[in-house]
Amino acid sequence: MSVIEFLRPEGWLGETGGPRYVQLRQRLETGIESGVLPPNSSLPPEREIAEITELSRVTVRKAIQELVREGLIEQRQGSGSFVREPMSRMEQSLSHLTSFTEDMAQRGMETTSRWLERGVFLATRGEIDALDLDAGAEVARIYRLREAGGRPMALERASLPLDILPNPLEVTTSLYEVLERRGQRPVRALQKISAINLEPREADLLNVPEGAAGLSIERTSYLVSGRVAELTRSLYRGDAYDFVAELRL
Repeated sequence: MSVIEFLRPEGWLGETGGPRYVQLRQRLETGIESGVLPPNSSLPPEREIAEITELSRVTVRKAIQELVREGLIEQRQGSGSFVREPMSRMEQSLSHLTSFTEDMAQRGMETTSRWLERGVFLATRGEIDALDLDAGAEVARIYRLREAGGRPMALERASLPLDILPNPLEVTTSLYEVLERRGQRPVRALQKISAINLEPREADLLNVPEGAAGLSIERTSYLVSGRVAELTRSLYRGDAYDFVAELRL
């Protein structure tokens, strides 16, 4: 069935089906689920959809914007609206202290980083408290967009005392690999996970719609001596991750 035939209003658009933009949104969702609108395919222009469905362009635009917010449709400047390719979800264990690079390597995926910040900075009050530093201390700070298989997956910001990571420029791929070489790899951590809606800047970096669901993870890691070694705040795509913990009696 062609997209034009699928969108003709006979059979799905009616007076008792609720708001018309909702009916159109549901029809487009059905098209995506059934394969009439496959991943990476383009939607007809709003004007054409309005003509086919006999709906106003305002109604069509509202339905498409709802699908954009749901992450099913993406709008490309100058090109139109396209069906997003579904993201394969990954399970990440909460039982083992591993790095992003190690997690992806176990899945056979190559990782890359886009550096957003890397250097030595005056510690913030939050970093001083979390890392147990003296007032006026400096920290090594790295902030990067983590990608796997060519897709943006997470934003990761780590802060460490300078005697643990004197030169943050050493970190090119795995932070934990550098720390292991220095004999300063953490052996345990406490994590706090929160559900959030991504802000515009973060959503843009992660290539998801503004306000999309995300996972905020704050991790404090410790050396075998019990000293705090690392404070990491990460934002993960909510459509890409499931965090799994094994519980025992």
